[in-house]
Amino acid sequence: MTDTSPLLNNPNYQTLLHNLKTQIRQARVKAALAVNRELVLLYWHIGAQILEQQAAQGWGAKAIEQLSRDLRQEFPQVKGFSLRNLKYMRAFAAAYPDLAIVQQVVAQIPWGHNIRILDRVKDPEVRLWYARATVEYGWSRNVLVHQIETNLYERQGKAISNFAATLPQPQSDLVQNLLKSEYNLEFLELETTVRERELERALIEHMQLFLLELGVGFAFVGSQYPLEIGGEEFFIDLLFYHLQLRCYVVIELKTTAFKPAYAGQINFYVNAVDDLLRHETDQPTIGIVLCRSQHETIVRYALQGMNQPIGVSTYRTAAELPAEYQGKLPSAEELQAQIDSAIASQFGTEK
Repeated sequence: MTDTSPLLNNPNYQTLLHNLKTQIRQARVKAALAVNRELVLLYWHIGAQILEQQAAQGWGAKAIEQLSRDLRQEFPQVKGFSLRNLKYMRAFAAAYPDLAIVQQVVAQIPWGHNIRILDRVKDPEVRLWYARATVEYGWSRNVLVHQIETNLYERQGKAISNFAATLPQPQSDLVQNLLKSEYNLEFLELETTVRERELERALIEHMQLFLLELGVGFAFVGSQYPLEIGGEEFFIDLLFYHLQLRCYVVIELKTTAFKPAYAGQINFYVNAVDDLLRHETDQPTIGIVLCRSQHETIVRYALQGMNQPIGVSTYRTAAELPAEYQGKLPSAEELQAQIDSAIASQFGTEK
């Protein structure tokens, strides 16, 4: 039977209903976050006490086995007290001895995410970097693993640029941290000798995966974006808008090593976008040259004296990987599944 209540056509009622639905959803998210935080803190305290008693009493692995049996017997409906998970709790407490760090950072991400970081990252500083990035960007578990496996920490913020000379603080640092020294385009499965238009078409066909590699905040505006200047038409390879930085981002694709002429070309496009597209509330447009390879000294000389913010990064494709790594990296389908997982849910549970 269809509900024909006159309230359904009342705008005030619809506003009330919309507001209540929003509040309920927000409350459910907050509740999930609170439950996760308490769970992670509980696991840390369990792990810390196991470490303390093992050191004081000289207990070995048998003590953890007994604890697992006793806790599962006492709490049969509660998952998480397996021998394997208790060992992870001990490793977790050993990896993060400072409770304040646990409360401020790692307790903000799900237990399953913490396990992946423990398994794959050994350096304490790098562990915290991935934990903080997960909090900031809301990475799903699969996306987190992908970022670790592609060495995002080593690539993030390392592109050669002139941002410090062309942008004020703190914007220059924010933009610098946006760029990677090398972009991982393995999902394209292209040959090394690909032409620029082939590279561009492949990126457009896999735009969701390319956006994942670019990072959070990029919105695709268009490819071969036309600009009419002085009676002539020019075309930008890829044009994006960054939602957090509030600026246009021009990307020029090059399938050769960096050449000084590329700096002049990207500077021209950035000037044009600033003049023709940039709104008065937008921040200065950023230019990125994405090329096959580059020599640092040549890039720095080419950017010196340029008045527009420009960065130069390289990319790699699957065809360039060493033989021992071929076939071990996620396929385009697997990366797509990671994106779908990130959209569907930011939080999971670890049994």
